[in-house]
This record gives sequence, structure tokens and C-alpha cells, in this order.
Amino acid sequence: MEILTGIGLEQLRLWIWILVLAFAVAVGLWRRRQLVAVALASVLLFATLNAGAGIYILKRLGDPRWTAGEPPVSAPELSGTPIVGQQLVPLESALEAIAGGVNSFWEFRQALPVALDLFTRSGWALLVAIPLIIAIMIRTFRAARRRRKEMLNLRGTVVQLQAELAEIKAILPAPATTAGVTELGNQTGSPRTRRSRRGE
Repeated sequence: MEILTGIGLEQLRLWIWILVLAFAVAVGLWRRRQLVAVALASVLLFATLNAGAGIYILKRLGDPRWTAGEPPVSAPELSGTPIVGQQLVPLESALEAIAGGVNSFWEFRQALPVALDLFTRSGWALLVAIPLIIAIMIRTFRAARRRRKEMLNLRGTVVQLQAELAEIKAILPAPATTAGVTELGNQTGSPRTRRSRRGE
């Protein structure tokens, strides 16, 4: 995440829009027949980038990009007090810990509205994704129903062809009967053939 160090808050928001639009255009040109799915993927990418940016801000408390002003509390230096300075070192450490906690809470309060703004954008994107998901589900259901209807029609065609093939087989003579008739004809022969044989 070091690449985000030199990017300001407004630039970060702008880059999120640029990345999402570039993704939508590139994938939309690649998948022209699935524009609803492309829109859903773009919306989810927008939500993910905003949520990631919000988490990044909360992990960078005290960053001057979203922290205005100086920390409100600073611990006094008691160790430099004459004579009793050494005895005040534990108290100075305790005051520094308290001041650090107060300043951390102050930094959190500074960063929280910025992160919440990004989380809100992510939430709105997820709300926009809901109708897109419903549209994809409806489209998928219709495609599945159409394929099932095509399969039923294909199955009916196969059954009809099988019935027609059975009728054709019933009309044609059996192979054994045809062979018997042919053999009988060869044995009997025509009268003309018999006379020629007798003449020989």
C-alpha cells in the first residue's frame, strides 16, 4: 500500500472512479452480450475499492492527509525537574501513555468521518448491486427454462423419429424372408432356363 502514500484524499477518490470506469469499458467491450454482468462486476469493484480505502485510512491514523491540526494533549517533561526529577520519571511515563491514548482517540475521530464517507459509498454500491443481481437471476432462470424447453422438444423429436423408424421396419420384409425367397428362386429357376438345360 506504499503506492498510496503520495496520493491525496481527493485523488484517491478520483482514482477509484477512474479504475472502475476503465474496468467497465474494457470488460464491456470484451463481453458485449453480458452488459448486466459487467455492470454488476463494476459496482462490486467500486464497493470493494471504497471499502479498502476506508480500511486503509483507519490503519493510517494521524496521516496529515485526513488529520487537521496538532494533537491536543502533550505530556509535561517532569524528569528535568531539579532534585525530584528522577522520582517523577514513572509519573512522566504514565502521563505520556495517557496523552498518547488521548491523541490516538483524537486521530481516530479525525479519520473516522473520512472512512465513513468511503464506507457509505461502498454501501450504496452494494444497494445498487441488489437489483442487478435480481436481473441476472431472472435472466438465468429464463435461459434455463428455454434450454429445458429445447431439450423437451428435442426429446419429442427423437421419440417421433424412433416411431417412424419402427414403422419403416414394420413395412419392410424381414431379412430372413428375403433370403429364403431368393434361395427358392435360384433352386427353381425359370422355365426357359430348364428348356435350355434339357436341350444341352
